[in-house]
Amino acid sequence: MQVGVLALQGAFREHQRAFEKCGAAARQVRKPEELKGLDRLVIPGGESTVMGKLMGEFNLLEPIKGLAAEGMPVFGTCAGLIMLAKRIRQGRQTSPCLATLSLMDMEVERNAFGRQVDSFEADLSVTGLGEQPLRAVFIRAPYITVADDGVEVLARYGDKIVCARQGPFLACAFHPELTDDLRLHRFFLTLK
Repeated sequence: MQVGVLALQGAFREHQRAFEKCGAAARQVRKPEELKGLDRLVIPGGESTVMGKLMGEFNLLEPIKGLAAEGMPVFGTCAGLIMLAKRIRQGRQTSPCLATLSLMDMEVERNAFGRQVDSFEADLSVTGLGEQPLRAVFIRAPYITVADDGVEVLARYGDKIVCARQGPFLACAFHPELTDDLRLHRFFLTLK
C-alpha cells in the first residue's frame, strides 16, 4: 500500500514515519505528479489558510479532489481536518470553503480551543480503536461544530466533536503522529 503525505507544511515527516511503522510505504507529496500511484493521502496539520494557498499555488487542489471523487481515502489531522470540511466557521460567521478540498459534510471552527499557549493533551475514547484510550495532542486545534447526515462521529472531547469519518475520509482535530500510538494510522489504512 502506498500512502502519500502532503508535505507543504506541518508534521509530515512524523506521519510518514508512523505509516512506515505500520508497514505501509509512505512518500512525501509536493507536486501533482507525485500523486500518481497512491492508494491514500494524508493532509497533516499546519496553518489552514497557508495550506490552502500553497495547495492552490502548487496545483494540488483539483487533482486531490479528483482522486477523492474516485474513492481514494484521505485523512486530515488538525489543519487537515479544516481542509476536508465543506464549511468553516470564523467566529460568528460561516462561509463555504473556497480554498479547501471540501470533501466532508461538516462545519468546523478554526483555532476553537484557543491559541498556541492553550495547547493540551487528553485521553479520548475513539470508536473502532478498542477500549484503551487514545492520547491526543491538541495544538491550536479546531473542532467539528456540525456533523451532517453521513458523517460518523468517532470521538468527542467533552461535548466537542474531535474525530469523524465519512466513507473513505477520516478527520481528527488532534495530532496522532506526535504520539507512539499507531491505532488511528492503522485504522486509516483499513478504510475503503
